[in-house]
Amino acid sequence: MSLEEHKSKPPLTVHCVVLSITDSRSVDHDTDGRIIESLLHEKGHEVVYRRIIKNDPSAIKEAIAEALADEECEAIITAGGTGVSRKDVTYTTLSKLYEEPLPGFGEVFRNLSYEEIGSAAILSRASAGIIEGHPVFSLPGSTGAVRLAMNELILPELSHIVGELRK
Repeated sequence: MSLEEHKSKPPLTVHCVVLSITDSRSVDHDTDGRIIESLLHEKGHEVVYRRIIKNDPSAIKEAIAEALADEECEAIITAGGTGVSRKDVTYTTLSKLYEEPLPGFGEVFRNLSYEEIGSAAILSRASAGIIEGHPVFSLPGSTGAVRLAMNELILPELSHIVGELRK
């Protein structure tokens, strides 16, 4: 099937869990999570739930396991903890959980980021992979990065990815 044929199919409604990984924000101040939720809704997707998770490997693993155990959850999107400081543990934690990494996501994200912010794009460890048949996207905790990843990469392909994983 050609790319055009794939794209011509009506999009699936995907049920997503949104996790903001931060030690400094509350749900009321979770701009990144709110943006992700809003953009998902605009494209006809559903948010099963949205939560704040501590920037801690155990908390991240527990939150991912909880999302995977939820029968409604078909995809997980995280924001935060992808930088290079010692406190940023999302990439290291998730990369160990990915059964199938999707390296193209991080590569293309950093390329698009470079066009917007220049060489600082190399500091991002945005990633994606498959865990137990669910796509998991890990975004930087920045409103610009969240909008870029959602609009340019995740939303155009989310239904397609979930559809492929259902085969």
